[in-house]
Amino acid sequence: MPALLATTALLLTAACSSGGGDGGSAGGSGGTTSASPSKQAAGQTPPAKGSVEVVRTVATGLNTPWGLAALPGDGGLLVASRDKGTITRVDERTGAKTELGTVSGVSPAGEGGLLGIALSPGYASDHMVYAYFTSASDNRIVRVLYDPKKPAGEQLGAPDTVFKGIPKGAIHNGGRIAFGPDGMLYAGTGETGDRGLAQDTKSLGGKILRLTPEGDPAPGNPFPDSPVYSYGHRNVQGLAWDPRQRLFASEFGQDTWDELNAIKPGGDYGWPNAEGRSSDGTYQNPVAQWHTDDASPSGIAYAQGSVWMAGLKGQRLWRIPLKGTEASADPQSFLTGTYGRLRTVVSAGGDRLWLTTSNTDGRGSPKSGDDRILELRVR
Repeated sequence: MPALLATTALLLTAACSSGGGDGGSAGGSGGTTSASPSKQAAGQTPPAKGSVEVVRTVATGLNTPWGLAALPGDGGLLVASRDKGTITRVDERTGAKTELGTVSGVSPAGEGGLLGIALSPGYASDHMVYAYFTSASDNRIVRVLYDPKKPAGEQLGAPDTVFKGIPKGAIHNGGRIAFGPDGMLYAGTGETGDRGLAQDTKSLGGKILRLTPEGDPAPGNPFPDSPVYSYGHRNVQGLAWDPRQRLFASEFGQDTWDELNAIKPGGDYGWPNAEGRSSDGTYQNPVAQWHTDDASPSGIAYAQGSVWMAGLKGQRLWRIPLKGTEASADPQSFLTGTYGRLRTVVSAGGDRLWLTTSNTDGRGSPKSGDDRILELRVR
């Protein structure tokens, strides 16, 4: 494995010049594989080479989409607008959009605003949607009642603050939230540009937090009476679990290396003392790393034995095949430059993913003046 990781950076540098897909099947720097989804059993090493097919464009006309959550059954997709502070329901069959309402208290500026969203573990009975957002004073997590029986624009209840006090800044606000297989709420935060926060275990900046659904430090956390689950992060942007309940996270590097990490409770991921792989055994080394021009990673999802990672500046989707918590082959890139900046990727079950673009976030070049949701088939 050390030899594989040592060569990954060199191979990725060469791979970044390869083209992406044309909206149909894309073989991103490595062709395709004929392995069927049914052969991707939990724990089985996936093929070294995979494939991505864009099945369809689900919806267009989105404004700064950030968080994405799939409602149960065919209930649709909820999309958070970073800059508008609204949540919109998208009918995944027709693409029709219904604005549910505005999450009150959102103060968008820079990289802050309405960011990640997640459904309550008890959504079937409580209809609660959790949201991570930047307020006038901090970053915080709230939950709101979604009532589809009310008129459009009035379907969100008043926010109930679950957790507050996460540092805010013009940059590095983190924002990804997800409920884990253990029913606990995980949140990725950023160090807001204040590097020292990442190594300070008493600070909430530059961390992965683990909370109960009510916002208390989760039982079994590595630091007593603390929500901190791991530290030494620069700006965590993606969270996902494999079928064996192992947590992976993506984060922005500064000038050299972006990272995909396998998260250990209490683990120190190095920032600002280490960026990417380090020879210092104090720090956890990444599963894979990329030059920042090739990734700038955002959301991640697990499917077909691999982690799939959306790239903003890199404008591509990365596939990282896994054997346990290590990369089993070199990462592959897909869709390079085809849809611009890619923000969020979410499992749609089996071999399907939902993917959102992020070209209206002030750093992209909007295509047709909007952002979109795509449905992908992956192997």
